[in-house]
Amino acid sequence: MLTVICDTPGTLRAEQRDKPQRGENEVLLRVKRVGVCGTDLHIFTGNQPFLSYPRVMGHELSGVVEEADPASGLKAGDNAYVMPYLSCGKCIACQQGKTNCCTNIQVLGVHRDGAFTEYLSLPAQFVHKAEGVTLDEAAMVEFLAIGAHAVRRADVQPGQRVLVVGTGPIGMAALTFARLRGATVTALDTREDRLAFCRRELKVHATVQIGDGDKDELARLTDSEFFDVVFDATGNARAMERGFEFIAHGGKYVLVSIVPERISFADPEFHKREATLLASRNATPEDFETVLAAMRAGEVPSAALNTHRMQLADVPSGFSSLLDPKAGVVKAIVEC
Repeated sequence: MLTVICDTPGTLRAEQRDKPQRGENEVLLRVKRVGVCGTDLHIFTGNQPFLSYPRVMGHELSGVVEEADPASGLKAGDNAYVMPYLSCGKCIACQQGKTNCCTNIQVLGVHRDGAFTEYLSLPAQFVHKAEGVTLDEAAMVEFLAIGAHAVRRADVQPGQRVLVVGTGPIGMAALTFARLRGATVTALDTREDRLAFCRRELKVHATVQIGDGDKDELARLTDSEFFDVVFDATGNARAMERGFEFIAHGGKYVLVSIVPERISFADPEFHKREATLLASRNATPEDFETVLAAMRAGEVPSAALNTHRMQLADVPSGFSSLLDPKAGVVKAIVEC
C-alpha cells in the first residue's frame, strides 16, 4: 500500500508498505480522505513539540470498513470516521471522562503513524460509523470538534461577546460553535482574506485585522469592556501573551493552540479582572457528536471549508504548496 512518510522536517517520501493485518478487537479501515491539519504543517516545518521523526502524518480521516468484529457494531462497507486520540481508559484523566488529555495518549500522526496511507488497523472503540454525512465531512469532524470542545470548555453562553484570535481552521471551528451557542463573535487575524471568509461563510458579527489601531477597534465593538471569552488559535507565543489584554473583567481566556515556548502575562492585570485561564486540548466523543449533529442540520459550511484537494501520491511534491498564504488554503483534503 502507498504510504507517505515525513522523514525529517521538510522531507516527505512515498514508499510501498505491506497492508496491515487486523488485530484482535480492531477494525481494518480503507482510508479514503485525510484532512491536512495545522499539526501536519507543524510536523513538516519542524515545530511540533510532541513528535519524533520519521512519522506518517495524518489524523483527520474517514474511510470504509474492510473488516470488523460484529461486536464492534461495524461491518464491511460502512463509512466511518476515527477519533484519533487513542486513550488508555485507565488513567486519572480517562477516569474523569477526559480522554482528550489521557496521560498515555497516542495521537495518530503524532505519537504513532497516521493516515497518509491506504489502510489502517485501529482499536474498534475509536472507529465510528459516519451516518448522515459524506466522507469529506467525516474527515473534517475532528478539527471542528477541537473548536467545539474549546467552546464547551469555556461554557459560552447566549449573548456573550466572544473573540477568536487566529482564523485558521481551528479558529474558524471555535467561531462557528460559539455563534451556534448564540454568542456575538468577532474574529481577529492578520489576513484579510481569512477575515473575509469568516464574514462570508461563517457569518461572524465582526472582524478586525491586526495592525495599528486594532485594540481601539476591539474596544469600540465592546463599549471598552472587551470580551467575555477570548480564544487563542494562533500558535504564536507573542499573540498568546497579547490576548490577555482583550479579556473583560470576569472573563475567560482559552488557549487552544500550543507552542513549545513559555508564555507569560502581567499578574496585576490578570488579577484585577479575576480572569480564568483555560487550556483546551483535542476533543471528546461528546464534541464529535456536537459536530456531527451540526453537520446533519446544515449548520457547518463544509463545502466552503474544503478549499483544496490533493491525491495521496502527489503529497510528497505538493504538500509544501499548502504553506503558501497566497494559496488561500482553509482545509485541504487528501484523497486516498
